[in-house]
Amino acid sequence: MVDVKAIALKKPAATDLWVVIIGDGISKKWSPMARSVDTATNGLIKALLRDGDFTGKAGETLFIPKSVNTQALLLVGLGSPSSKNLEHNRVHRLAAQSACSALLKTRAQSVTLFWPSDEQDDRSAYTQGRLITDALCRALYQVPTRKTPAKPKTTTLKRLQVVAAHADQVKALQAGIDFSLGTAAGVKTAKDLANLPGNICTPSYLASEAQKLARQYRTIKTTVYDRRAIERFKMGAFLAVAQGSAQEPKLVVMEYNGSKRAKAPIALIGKGITFDTGGISLKDPAAMDEMKFDMAGAASVIGTMQALAALKADVNVVAVVPTCENMPDGRAVKPGDVVTAMSGLSIEILNTDAEGRLILCDALHFAKRFKPRAMIDVATLTGACVVALGSPVSGLFSNNDDLADELLEAGVRSGDLAWRMPIGEEYTEMLKSNFADLGNIGGREAGAVTAACFLWKFVDDVPWAHLDIAGSAWLGGAQKGATGRPVNLLVDYLTLKG
Repeated sequence: MVDVKAIALKKPAATDLWVVIIGDGISKKWSPMARSVDTATNGLIKALLRDGDFTGKAGETLFIPKSVNTQALLLVGLGSPSSKNLEHNRVHRLAAQSACSALLKTRAQSVTLFWPSDEQDDRSAYTQGRLITDALCRALYQVPTRKTPAKPKTTTLKRLQVVAAHADQVKALQAGIDFSLGTAAGVKTAKDLANLPGNICTPSYLASEAQKLARQYRTIKTTVYDRRAIERFKMGAFLAVAQGSAQEPKLVVMEYNGSKRAKAPIALIGKGITFDTGGISLKDPAAMDEMKFDMAGAASVIGTMQALAALKADVNVVAVVPTCENMPDGRAVKPGDVVTAMSGLSIEILNTDAEGRLILCDALHFAKRFKPRAMIDVATLTGACVVALGSPVSGLFSNNDDLADELLEAGVRSGDLAWRMPIGEEYTEMLKSNFADLGNIGGREAGAVTAACFLWKFVDDVPWAHLDIAGSAWLGGAQKGATGRPVNLLVDYLTLKG
């Protein structure tokens, strides 16, 4: 991994490359950092701005190779974010992502990054450290490949030093860097697991990776329950989904005890369908290969537990991951079948492709035995959420305003955004069944909402939130691959809830 360190602004030392973040109005009001860099380059930056060779537009880059009279430079535009809002955060992240992607292409081994700022509070420096390091880790990530011959991309970058805008901000800047490095370990795990093909990342493989983390971190305890145990728990909904697959279902429980205080844990529940054909209600085959990503909720929960352990977070968290395949075998559950969930509620399975809520309802009920102060489930649950929100934000549903607000704020801080959607009894009415306590679908309208309302039936009065990440968990097309979301959001939230 690249060594990332915060340093104080002195006379800029020569490294292979200087990366300078430039706002589009910087020539009119120079910060001490910008003035220092411009002086060290004999007024080159001001000249480039004056002549229009570089404008400072958000995300713009300009590479200037090293010559006799100049240090090698990479100028990156910041634009002119005017207020502390989502647009302000967006352009800062765009600048960081542009900088890190571009600097890796220069083959530099040592890089100094200057981010001019007039803000002198530690919070600003901490946030700056987080977003730069997060952008670097994203740029460095490589999708696991089985191509022959394997030719992994290599980076020459060994050291990145980030200059604090003010000398007394070095500690806060480094804290932000360290936080993102710890979180990035969990994001990488979540991406790696979700990117693996379904014939490798089976329920058993997912369980073994959770056990591996327990061997790596003493603060994590992992317990894996097999089919026989799941039957003892009377998880009829979970078992109904699993019964059509040759792969054995697993119920994975991870406990992270990072707090010395006897405080009730927060429960995370992750949907772990390692491949989803839709079952008897077979999916359109055109993009069915992407259904290996249907365990992205489980991957993000496992990655979050790793990040908490890496950061030594002062919080207690329990993760429950029900994992199986949804296959159209001769033994598979059929539309119209009625099963009984662990809670005792009967469910008419009207669509076997609405399987995620079936494994999650049993896992939510199971998680209550840990007496959590809050429960958050994460799932690639509905195509309806993709239609409603696309990929920029995850759908957030909750029975508790305080919990919802805290998660939304964590999304803004981390750049891993969510958007709150409604739940209500008027939607739950759509789940009525003539043959069971409720059906597993509610019709064409409000599909993401009725799916959330189905889960709501199994949480009782525990503060609960549901994150539908069907749009945000992976990208398609030329960029096909997992995003690792919402690990950043969850880690941000959980580290403040110790």
